[in-house]
Amino acid sequence: MKAIFGFFGKLFGLGKSKGRNNMTRVLIVDDSPTETHVLKTILEKNGYQTLSAPNGEEGIEVAKNEKPDLVLMDVVMPGLNGYQATRRLSRDPETSNIPVIIVTTKNQETDKVWGLRQGAKAYLVKPVSETELLDRIKSVMQ
Repeated sequence: MKAIFGFFGKLFGLGKSKGRNNMTRVLIVDDSPTETHVLKTILEKNGYQTLSAPNGEEGIEVAKNEKPDLVLMDVVMPGLNGYQATRRLSRDPETSNIPVIIVTTKNQETDKVWGLRQGAKAYLVKPVSETELLDRIKSVMQ
């Protein structure tokens, strides 16, 4: 019986709750209201539920309180930057299972390497296309 449910559960997306309305919840951490709006619009249009935080400190707090399924993290922010926030999230047992994708204007290879070393599962350079963002989210969530 369990095997049958497991098969049909995977087939129809049953068994794992993704928050309200069975939607994947994505936390957007970015100090730019414009960038947050762009990402939020793409995600919500494609069936994701979004949360947001304007800086690294608040992003960590929201992640701990809300337990999103994924975090999209900017790097250049006042206070705690995205690398520091990613490192804290990935090293804290309370949030280490939440994948982080860095989404930033920093496009040097050393920036990408550093972001991945901090615990990010992927690194995207702004402006990011809808297809690229959604593909990367799907691959990280598997």
